[in-house]
Amino acid sequence: MKRLISIISAVVLCGAFTGCQKYLNLEPSQYISDKIALISDENVKHVLIGAYSDFALPAIYGGNILRNSELLGGNGEIQWVGTYIDPRQIFNKTMLTTNSEADLQWEDSYKVINTTNNILSALAVVNDADRDRVQGEALFLRGLMYFDLVRFFADQYQFNVANTQFGVPLVLDPTQGITANSFVTRNTVDEVYAQVIADLTLAVTKLPVDNDVYASKGAANALLARVYLQKGDYTDARDAANAVISSGAYTLMTAYADVFNNDNNTTEDIFATQITPQDRFSSMTEFFSVPEFGGRDGDIDILQAHLDLYSANDQRLSLFFLGNGAMRCGKWNNQYGVVNLIRLAEMYLIRAECNIRLSTAVGDTPLADYNVIHTRAGLDPAVSITLDDVLYERRLELAFEGFKIHDIRRLHQSFDIYVYNDPKLLFPIPDREIEANPKLKPQQNPGY
Repeated sequence: MKRLISIISAVVLCGAFTGCQKYLNLEPSQYISDKIALISDENVKHVLIGAYSDFALPAIYGGNILRNSELLGGNGEIQWVGTYIDPRQIFNKTMLTTNSEADLQWEDSYKVINTTNNILSALAVVNDADRDRVQGEALFLRGLMYFDLVRFFADQYQFNVANTQFGVPLVLDPTQGITANSFVTRNTVDEVYAQVIADLTLAVTKLPVDNDVYASKGAANALLARVYLQKGDYTDARDAANAVISSGAYTLMTAYADVFNNDNNTTEDIFATQITPQDRFSSMTEFFSVPEFGGRDGDIDILQAHLDLYSANDQRLSLFFLGNGAMRCGKWNNQYGVVNLIRLAEMYLIRAECNIRLSTAVGDTPLADYNVIHTRAGLDPAVSITLDDVLYERRLELAFEGFKIHDIRRLHQSFDIYVYNDPKLLFPIPDREIEANPKLKPQQNPGY
């Protein structure tokens, strides 16, 4: 059952963080107030709930971080028609350093990181029976934040070379006031990925298999599979995905449509953002859907070029619908439904891709894994497949779930006039951060 995060607790926590004060006090986003006194088991656990509450903020995993991947990778299959300027800049690849989407992703991500750092510093006061779980959840959330920060704000990880290009600042200790040490520089992409993997690897050993809607062992393994895939480590990506599938903790829904628009996690959801009427509604519904389902006027049109990718009898095609004069994605028609972040279908596709690249059959053959997803969509089983078939299946299965730009970059693809490493596909370091921390100014991304 979905647990409700107390809005009162969220407000109390918000008051303790300078990030919630927006621009009233100009301080680097890694700053955290010393008003938080993590002196008891109960207090630490309340702060952990606050980290989940912040994790669900609209600018990040309330939905915009998924939406922005689709907008940034838009390649003639979607059209932004909304009135908001900042998402339009992302879609048109004309972002300014004042773009609020980039600013809020940075600020809210570091807000969660700040909280997890403080939790990790206070584990000694947590009851012995819960300490591993609390540590694992904090590490999972920190790893997730840093992974998406480095994917949006830094050049793509390059396979089999030293990745010394600028990543994002790694802040791993609590900051109890602004000092000279608060003005950090950007770590390398290698260093950020190494920290993400270290956090998640340790989280796997600390988290339980069943942890209700919170981070679990399966969630940490699944995120590791995604991280390894992004960096081209196909062996470890395969093995992490296989650990999730073989655990038996998750099962695919019988019908594709049943995966989405649910008030609670399904058996296929490995990790999802919990949205309740006590919270702000799902940002994915806000922008992908229409007023009938709690959306705006229809800010993102699905174009015919995308619909033409599906076979006529593909059940995934039937999920699209006509609303407000254009085609819409039917995955996001519940304004208080969970935001699916990691689901089992992705793990099958990762294992299939990695096995076919490595000429292995760990867990099962690539053909068997491919057909699990392919036939669930109502299609006849394939008798043979190539890597391109697996990648194509991934494109259809995970459409409009936040994968677009990241797959373009890891696969070194081109679209429209852009190649995968075009600087216009990177978010700028926000002006606010550079003004607060002058050490970041010479490390701004190219073109900004």
